[in-house]
Amino acid sequence: MAIITLTTDFGEKDHFAGATKGAIYSELPNVKIVDISHSVSPFNIPEAAYIIQNAYSSFPKGTIHIIGIDSEINPDNKHVALKLDDHFFICANNGILSMICSEIAPEKIVEINIHDKIQTSFPVLDVFVKVACHIARGGTLEVIGKPITDIKPIKNIVPYVNDDKNQIIGSIIYIDNYGNVITNIKRTFFEGIQKGREFEISARNHKFKKVHNKYSDIVNFDIPEDKRHDEGRGLVVFNSGNFLEIAVYKSNSQTVGSASTLMGLKLMDTVSVNFIKKSVEIFPERPLKTELNENI
Repeated sequence: MAIITLTTDFGEKDHFAGATKGAIYSELPNVKIVDISHSVSPFNIPEAAYIIQNAYSSFPKGTIHIIGIDSEINPDNKHVALKLDDHFFICANNGILSMICSEIAPEKIVEINIHDKIQTSFPVLDVFVKVACHIARGGTLEVIGKPITDIKPIKNIVPYVNDDKNQIIGSIIYIDNYGNVITNIKRTFFEGIQKGREFEISARNHKFKKVHNKYSDIVNFDIPEDKRHDEGRGLVVFNSGNFLEIAVYKSNSQTVGSASTLMGLKLMDTVSVNFIKKSVEIFPERPLKTELNENI
C-alpha cells in the first residue's frame, strides 16, 4: 500500500488540507495518507525544510512526500518532483529540499510540465496530487516532467566559518512547540571545526560553554528532588536531528517560559560559536646538571 505524506502551511481552520486528502482518496481509495504537519508558518521555507528533513527518513522507502509551501507557480517558482534516498518528493523549486540535498544527492529530478493539461489556482490539490498518485501507481518521473540537474538553495542555510577557523556564525532556522530554538549548525559541522577545543556559544547576551547530550543532563539527580530548581534553566543540546539547539529545561511558555521567550530569540537571529585556543603550559627552565652545580 502506497503512503503519501503531507507537509503544508494550510493550518487546521481552512478546507485546504481536507480537500487535498479527498482528492487523493478519489484517485487512490486504498492509499495511506499521513499528516507530517499543517502548522508550518506561512511561506516559511527554512521551517518546512527542517521539518521534512527530520521526518521523511522515519517512513518506509518508496513513500511519497507532498510539500505544500509557497507552491503557486510562476517563472521564479517552478514545480519539481525528485527521487532521493528511495523517497519521492513533490514541491515547489524554492529551496525546501536543499537541506536534504546538501547531504544526500538526488537520484533524479524533474521539472513538472503537466500544467497545460490542468486548470488550477490550487496547485497542491490539482498538480501535486496528480503527480503523487501517478508515482503511487508505479509511474515514472519522466512522464510528468523534464529532467533537470539542480534545485534552488536556501540562502544562509550553511553556517559561516571565519578564515582562522575559530568562529562559527549560524542562525536560528526553527522554533519548536516547546519554544526551543534550533540553529543551522549540525553536530558534524560543529565538531569538524571544533577539533577538541573549548568553546563559548553566544545568543544575544546569553552564553553557554557546554553542549549536553540530553535535556536532563542539566539536573543533579544526587540531590533530593525538593532541592532541585532546574525547570526554566537554559541549556544547549544537539537534538534528535543533530542540530545545535538552545533550550530551557521543561520549558512551558505559560509557566517557566521558553528559550524563545526568556532569551528573546526569534527566527534568523544569529548564534555564534567561538572556539578557544588551547593554552600551552610553560614550565620554568631548569639549570643543566653539571659538575659545578652538583658541588654547590
